[in-house]
Amino acid sequence: MMSTGFNFQALMPDLIMDALQQTGIVVDSGLTALNSYENRVYQFLDEDKQRYVVKFYRPERWSAEQILEEHQLAHELAAAEIPVVAPLVIHNATLHHYLGYYFSLFPSVGGRAFEQDNDEQLEWVGRFLGRIHRHNGSRCFSVRPTMGLEEYLTQPRRELENSTLIAVRQKAIFLQACDQLIAQVHAVWNTDWRPLRLHGYLHAGNILWRDGPTFVDLDDARNGPAIQDFWMLLNGDRRDRLYQLSLLLDAYAEFMDFDSRELVLIEPLRAMRMIHYLAWVSRRWDDPAFPRSFPWMVEGEFWSQQTALFIEQAALLQQPPLQLMPVY
Repeated sequence: MMSTGFNFQALMPDLIMDALQQTGIVVDSGLTALNSYENRVYQFLDEDKQRYVVKFYRPERWSAEQILEEHQLAHELAAAEIPVVAPLVIHNATLHHYLGYYFSLFPSVGGRAFEQDNDEQLEWVGRFLGRIHRHNGSRCFSVRPTMGLEEYLTQPRRELENSTLIAVRQKAIFLQACDQLIAQVHAVWNTDWRPLRLHGYLHAGNILWRDGPTFVDLDDARNGPAIQDFWMLLNGDRRDRLYQLSLLLDAYAEFMDFDSRELVLIEPLRAMRMIHYLAWVSRRWDDPAFPRSFPWMVEGEFWSQQTALFIEQAALLQQPPLQLMPVY
């Protein structure tokens, strides 16, 4: 957990350039902020016109050991010829420290947006996920967490109860809907799955298309069920999602077996993400970037909508889960 009231206001251009210079890299131009809330990420050119991305990690979120586990996984996957963007090794290290900040450098990698409704691209991603999970299944993270209800439900519920973003007149009905959703998750959640080292937050924005998929941002990597790396790639109505899932898993099966019992976890994982996300924004509200980026989260209408979404999701959890189409 980060210290209450922490923000990145001290992370000014001079500090960034001084931090980079200690690694031997001199900024020539750029320091363009990229889209990131949890950390601070900048793109720049060095004096040799080489383009880099530097990530400054939010203090006290991950330990140095946990960050290094992420880096180790990225380098393992890259060595296995799996297209991930891994941190650069500079002075025999991938993680550097300057004035209280941990930071890492990455090559700047371009690409087009991944198209979730493109069958061929879905199949490519499914095959690479099979390769990733086959490699990752050899062992689990030792210091990074395993997905569970404490992190994604219990702690977020406490944060939301104490949140000042929710109007007092709305909080009781919102928390009632939250508790009902949590109860439905508990009713169907199970741990009868083999834990794998996961990407952890694999949505379309974390896949670049460069004659095939390139996977970026392992910051949320943790142990968990394989299905966690699938469900955020699904969109549309139930029929659309079933079709997309079948494409992904058929391709995945070329390299890795999938335990179909994990399909029951899709809607619980979605519910966990919904609750965790709201608590995450509330927890980070003292960082000035969050009120600027999420101004609607102090509006009563937003929390009324979230209450309705929680009620809808609780109802979804009582419906039969997605099932793979039979193959004859």
